[in-house]
Amino acid sequence: MSNFFLEIGTEELPAEFARLALPQLERLICNDLALERITYSDLLINSTPRRLVIQIDNLPKVQPDLQEERKGPPIAHETIGDEPGSAVLGFAKRCGVTLSNLEIRETPKGRFVFAHIHRAGRQTVTILSERIPAWIGGIQGKRFMRWGLQEQRFSRPIRWIVALFDNQVIPLTLANSIPKIESGRISYGHRLLAKPIQVVNCSEYNQTIARGQVIVDRVRRATIIAESIQLATKKINARVDISERLFTELVDLVENPNLLKGTIPDKYLKLPPEILSTVMHIHQRYIPLYCLHAEKDPLVLTAENTLVPEFLFVSNGRPEATDTISYGNERVLKARLADAEFFLEVDRQITCRQRHEQLSKVVFAEGLGSLKDRNDRILWLTKLMLLSIPIEVEVKKDAIRAAALCKHDLVSQVVGEFPELQGIIGGKYLLAEGESRGTALAVLEHYMPRGAGDSLPTSAAGSIVALAERLELLISIFAKSERPSGSSDPYALRRAGNGIFQILWNQETNLDLLALLSEAVDYWSELFPDFKINSTQLISELCQFLHQRIIFLLGEQNIDSDLVQAVAGESISATRLLTDPKDVKCRLGHLRNLRSQKQLLSVQLVVQRAARLAEKADLNIDVINPIGFVDESLFTSESEVAVGALLKKLYPLVENREYLQLSEMLLNSTSTLADFFDGENSVMVMTDDLEVRQNRLNLLAILRNQANILADFSKLTN
Repeated sequence: MSNFFLEIGTEELPAEFARLALPQLERLICNDLALERITYSDLLINSTPRRLVIQIDNLPKVQPDLQEERKGPPIAHETIGDEPGSAVLGFAKRCGVTLSNLEIRETPKGRFVFAHIHRAGRQTVTILSERIPAWIGGIQGKRFMRWGLQEQRFSRPIRWIVALFDNQVIPLTLANSIPKIESGRISYGHRLLAKPIQVVNCSEYNQTIARGQVIVDRVRRATIIAESIQLATKKINARVDISERLFTELVDLVENPNLLKGTIPDKYLKLPPEILSTVMHIHQRYIPLYCLHAEKDPLVLTAENTLVPEFLFVSNGRPEATDTISYGNERVLKARLADAEFFLEVDRQITCRQRHEQLSKVVFAEGLGSLKDRNDRILWLTKLMLLSIPIEVEVKKDAIRAAALCKHDLVSQVVGEFPELQGIIGGKYLLAEGESRGTALAVLEHYMPRGAGDSLPTSAAGSIVALAERLELLISIFAKSERPSGSSDPYALRRAGNGIFQILWNQETNLDLLALLSEAVDYWSELFPDFKINSTQLISELCQFLHQRIIFLLGEQNIDSDLVQAVAGESISATRLLTDPKDVKCRLGHLRNLRSQKQLLSVQLVVQRAARLAEKADLNIDVINPIGFVDESLFTSESEVAVGALLKKLYPLVENREYLQLSEMLLNSTSTLADFFDGENSVMVMTDDLEVRQNRLNLLAILRNQANILADFSKLTN
């Protein structure tokens, strides 16, 4: 058995590409080796900023022989003969065999030609030489480039290829590359060394490249960085706030990680901490250091007592140049922070109210007016919601004031430079100008959640304004007849829809979204007469869209899919879901508890037996009160009386959404229904007496309808 090694050497690769190329390569290689019947024991793929490295162990030197039998066309006679016919000749040609390898065989469907194919296995080296260029060409990514005059495309120019089978060079050439790239055994170490390194064989590569100050193993680089950060923070008694995304990027930005430290001039600690952390995190890939016991206050105006006047960064430079590298990074950071300081000073020269008026000069979207117009619509929706949400007077004032000014920072200098800080800076500016903390916090929180997994608003005022902001976006964009389609969602409407329910469920707020949408759509019709809004159709489309968002969100929460379908699937009307969105989570939680206690199946069997016959009734699904639909004078059996009494007991539980008691009573009614269908006092539901038959069907239909208030039990699996 032999080992295979491939190194694709390039100019500096983007960190994202270096990471995303690995699973693509693995898929391409595994598929091709499987098709070629080549086995192996281990496949390891790694990357650094200058190379993609593939190592495969225990491959055969020769591909296994192929023994195969193929069925060909039907044939009428018993022998192929001297003139086999065009169909047989074509079949032999396709199979790559002579006529002597063909056989006529009887089958249940008649005589058919069969071919016996034997192909000797090819040299593995030959197969790899053919497939490697296809692997390179098969990697996809953003912003690919060409270099020279050739048609070869890759994330960055390819400069060398090392391809070895044990100690043998696998010959290959990138056909479209200028200058011509041919495989060899010459690699290169760290870019600052600029020395060629000869790779003798596959097994010695890791030791050989390590002498060139390159750590190919991504896991080892990650471990070095993590341990260095932990040691550094322990020494200076600080903590770091580093996202998984930034950490992964740091791993893929360096070939030989070296954690260094820089200092921040004290004067820049007067800036808001989010400005410093944004500059360091997003713009420079630095790691900010926080005071160990500092409290996280999103509205704090300065970084004093929050950030340590130092930062960490991962260098790819030579250890002997540590001081020079630190000095250079400090200078870059100072320049960025000086710009931020200037923007902050410019912003503070005008008030938030003046900035709000400037929003009228910025177009929100074609046909939808300016950002100020949008802000005014958010305020209108906020006031509308506050009419139906019981809330303290002070919180109501905070929500209204926040809604009135929530977008003012979009025209600020700081947000223009750092868009990630919209809302955050707006809240801080308002607090600095004397607005209440509740108002400032609501402005900051009305952008939450910004995406999947993000924090949700913590305050009632912030939640209300956040709901208004998302509803305004949905209604406005739908009103101008634009919808998300496929992967296209330029206004992030799906994210807005998700946010509405995440906020409502988190706050456990009772809000009739359907009534809110109905009133809002009428108002939008007056605002935008040119859109010629069909209110009924628009409300229906919004309800359908939000219904889909509910199903999506519940499906993302590791909940059994049949439970999701039972409480929010297509059989459940969007009207019901949107009238009381909180009820969805409540019912789902109750069903999950029943399933965990092994009781759900019993309730399901009770309901479904009644539901099967109830389908023959013509009773509306909304009828849950037996009065007026069940005539007790038509009862002829004690079992009918018992079921009628059961419906009367269930009705107030259904009306009051007392799901625990409802499911318990359904569970305890097993014997009552068994007696109705099979006991000594059982009745024939489909009796010849049409009036009695309808009465009994109504009994069962109302029981089904009452149970459907909890869930559509027909969607549940056992």
